[in-house]
Amino acid sequence: MSENIIETDAIERDAVEQIPNEEAASEYVIEMRNITKSFPGIIANDNITLQLKQGEVHALLGENGAGKSTLMSVLFGLYQPEEGAIYKNGQLVEINNPNDANALRIGMVHQHFKLVEIFTVLENIILGVEPNKLGFLQKSEARRKVTELSERYGLKVEPDALIEDISVGMQQRVEILKMLYRDNEILIFDEPTAVLTPQEIDELMQIMRNFTQEGKSILFITHKLNEIMAVADRCTVLRKGKYMGTVDIADTTKEELSRMMVGRQVSFEVDKEEQNLGDLVLDVQGVTVPSKLHKGNSVKDVSFQVRKGEIVCLAGIEGNGQTQFVHALTGLEKMSQGSIKLCGQEIAKANVRNRSKWGMSHIPEDRHRHGLVLDYTLEENLVLQRYWQPQFQKGGLIKFKAVRDYAWKLIEQYDIRSGQGPVTRVRSMSGGNQQKAIVAREIDKDPELLVAVQPTRGLDVGAIEYIHKQIVVQRDAGRGVLLVSLELDEVMNVSDRILVMYEGEIVGEFDPKTTTVQELGLYMAGARRQGQAEEVTEEVQGA
Repeated sequence: MSENIIETDAIERDAVEQIPNEEAASEYVIEMRNITKSFPGIIANDNITLQLKQGEVHALLGENGAGKSTLMSVLFGLYQPEEGAIYKNGQLVEINNPNDANALRIGMVHQHFKLVEIFTVLENIILGVEPNKLGFLQKSEARRKVTELSERYGLKVEPDALIEDISVGMQQRVEILKMLYRDNEILIFDEPTAVLTPQEIDELMQIMRNFTQEGKSILFITHKLNEIMAVADRCTVLRKGKYMGTVDIADTTKEELSRMMVGRQVSFEVDKEEQNLGDLVLDVQGVTVPSKLHKGNSVKDVSFQVRKGEIVCLAGIEGNGQTQFVHALTGLEKMSQGSIKLCGQEIAKANVRNRSKWGMSHIPEDRHRHGLVLDYTLEENLVLQRYWQPQFQKGGLIKFKAVRDYAWKLIEQYDIRSGQGPVTRVRSMSGGNQQKAIVAREIDKDPELLVAVQPTRGLDVGAIEYIHKQIVVQRDAGRGVLLVSLELDEVMNVSDRILVMYEGEIVGEFDPKTTTVQELGLYMAGARRQGQAEEVTEEVQGA
């Protein structure tokens, strides 16, 4: 660690121009002073100062593309700033790469996981810090420590499972355990709850509090104002790469934070007209999908229908078969039995392209694996499923001007922020703007059925408001919408009908107007299922 400490002279101290709170430097475990970081066509961080106190949860809030992840990547050594300095416990430090950050006991849980998919959970956690004796890997020792950490913090994982075979939520747990395994004292969480269930989010909030009680300090990037109000001590707000201010959470409100973040008043309610149900658009009967992790089935005899003009939500805790069901529905995975009809046409054996051509759009759960080609440009990704149509090709040759014009239309309509417009490599865009690109592409296809899996994951409140409106517009235009969400606020506000899935089965159907979050929670946790609940009620009344 001492190799990273640099003595600070009086000239350097005088050069520091903007510090939001003029207090003794030693009060802060981390100070990022006047950080500026640029990419082609955009200044991601424009003279930003951030100060983290010992033992606090400090939230970093901002709309998509505001520069939050970039700022934390500078602290973790993934990027080098053009201007500014970083101090740890009052001493200037150099962080040229993540190894320097780890040496300073700075750890980061990335929004887009840094995992090797063909390695096991255990191998990913210990990668780079493998325990060895005389050059031989001591896996049993590592397994003991990982098991101990997972039990201590309620982060249950299967050490021998391959990363490519586990859910996104489980991958998130692996990322957190990687950081804990390295005994870091400054913990950066970049959108850590984006893939977690409400119960898991509550557990993570408690884990964060426990961390601070142990003397750790946390930088917490999130778009979710409820989480900031629940767990953070202070919050720094960024907007379009600029510092907007730091506030004490005890002295502010969600409405004020949202105004600081997007520069306008944001509505937290979803306005919907009364339903106007039409013909059947999706008919699922007896769908069963075998599990890749065990000998049983991950989806068991699932049946339901979606009509035109309604939003049906498939809700449930991560890992209860929703992912596998959606993969079977959209053609990404084979089912062992059952029937799927789209507008009366059997599609169970159709490939992904034909399902798309016949009227299905899919906003996938994992935007990197199934939603985008990261090394393609934004305009190429926006026409991925339509480039063969006459609008975009003639005689087998791409009409590049038509593609460019179409990309600009979606960029402006959906406020997709990218440094170089349509020619930006998608890999370089923020996660929220990658998500907006997928949502724009799938909704603009004018589908008969929109399958939207976590459509607002990683989006700021302004973008969430817009996407919810777009989903309701699809419903009001007579399309069917199957929404798969872990966000209970989204489930209750957006859907017309709720189906709860537990252990691969539909265990309840609800009207959001007449049910409660608490009741849904009981079904999602498996404590109750329709049929059983009625039998219990009859027994109690009979007694």
